[in-house]
Amino acid sequence: MTVVTDVPRIFIEACSSVRSQVSRLVGTEEANESYGMGAGGDVTRKIDMVAERAVMDILKQYGLNCTLIAEEAGKVNLSNGKSEGFVVLDAVDGTTNALRGIPFYCCSIAFADSNKLSAVKHGVVMDLFTGDVYSASKGNGAFFNGAKIHVKEKYDESRYVVGMNVSGVNPAKIEILKPIMSKANHIRHMGANALELCIFARGLMDCFIDIRNKIRVTDIAAAYLIVKEAGGILISEDGRELEVELDSNSRLSFIAAANKRVLDDIAQTTGMKLKM
Repeated sequence: MTVVTDVPRIFIEACSSVRSQVSRLVGTEEANESYGMGAGGDVTRKIDMVAERAVMDILKQYGLNCTLIAEEAGKVNLSNGKSEGFVVLDAVDGTTNALRGIPFYCCSIAFADSNKLSAVKHGVVMDLFTGDVYSASKGNGAFFNGAKIHVKEKYDESRYVVGMNVSGVNPAKIEILKPIMSKANHIRHMGANALELCIFARGLMDCFIDIRNKIRVTDIAAAYLIVKEAGGILISEDGRELEVELDSNSRLSFIAAANKRVLDDIAQTTGMKLKM
């Protein structure tokens, strides 16, 4: 197997390959061609298929002995013998944006040494429109284009920027979120959770909330580590540490907060039990 410390470099190369191969498809009818149902439960579009194959080609080229957990292909053994880890992939997070030509979509790749979210050791997210790279290795911090990043430190309730995904949310969850939706002057959702969590990790948002229990682990495995290494709090809606099996069908809810003061404010405003 390729030395584990080489993994981030390989992942950046894989993301670059995706960017090169999907750029001509963005916003086209060809990109929208259906290839059946993916392992994650959504229709696989041509742009997804092209992107996923691009990553798999790079992983094979470098002889990465791993088990791939991918949104479209599902679980794929890429090892020549015993798998030495798990690669968790969403080759295009924000597919709808890419299909429409909205310039906000990314490639997300993570490496874990066991089959749990908490075991993620390396994560890379590339903005496929700009080419910007977010990366993290456990214990070494989080980076944006090579520069170290940290979540927002200053607390200013009057200027909160709240990321919130409410697409397809059920009415009961809306009732929970209503108070913070009314209180916050600036609510954002741009259609690619992995990239939005990275923007949060850079300190550009105060929090990001998604309690729909619809997000796949493939969507956020890399961003999970990037947020944690940037000093952010990332928990479940009942205040527990995020933990889930690395499987294309695993779904979860999460709350990301820049610091405990922000988390406490979310809890007080919504009534959610978020004590850590």
